[in-house]
Amino acid sequence: MTQRSVEIETADGNCPAALSIPDGEGPWPAVIMFPDAGGMRDTMRQMGERLSGLGYVVLVPDFYYRNGPYDPVDMRSAFSSKETAEKIMGMMRGYTADMVVRDAGAFVGYLDSLPEKKPGGVGTTGYCMGGRLSLLTAGSLGERVAAAASFHGGNLAKADDPDSPHKADGIKASVYVAGAIEDQSFPDEQKELLETSLTEAGVIHAIETYQAHHGFAVPDNGSYDVDAAERHWKAMEQFFGSVLGS
Repeated sequence: MTQRSVEIETADGNCPAALSIPDGEGPWPAVIMFPDAGGMRDTMRQMGERLSGLGYVVLVPDFYYRNGPYDPVDMRSAFSSKETAEKIMGMMRGYTADMVVRDAGAFVGYLDSLPEKKPGGVGTTGYCMGGRLSLLTAGSLGERVAAAASFHGGNLAKADDPDSPHKADGIKASVYVAGAIEDQSFPDEQKELLETSLTEAGVIHAIETYQAHHGFAVPDNGSYDVDAAERHWKAMEQFFGSVLGS
């Protein structure tokens, strides 16, 4: 498998990204993998490579590109320092839903331009903040996204948030959501609201709760859980395989 650094032209500048392409004869379905709040770093590149090894063209975008270059974040200690925590939270809050939508179109357009990509809708997946971005992308792009996954994603169904993903009536994708236990960013009431909203919208979906804490799937996170992470890889392989093929 080959991974290379690329830049994607968006309405607001050039977004760096890691692009992984499987070995062998293509074309292959494509998936956008959204990082967590820590943004682009080696861990996310490696996760993109692993997903690509299952038979997908995988794009991992550095969605903080508007902030300019930044040092890689160590998520094990990121929130132990007030300065680092405030920096990350500021970057998170600065990435608005409007920006997400503009970027999403550019990311999918870029993938559609690749000869290695199989025709048809793409998949999206993401972690923590990236899980929200995955569903926002599906809601904004309709049939251009065929499958959308979220792992320990936060703020997926906030009733008082006008940009909450559960309010997006444009989701045409199948949806898979894996929540964490004791997760204040995605408590039971949000799970129930998301379930109700997707059901009423006629969206094919599954919402599960893994017996692990927020951050369970990302290796450089302090709450990384090996068993839950392997479950997430198997779930993603089955989900994308059933919807996107390989």
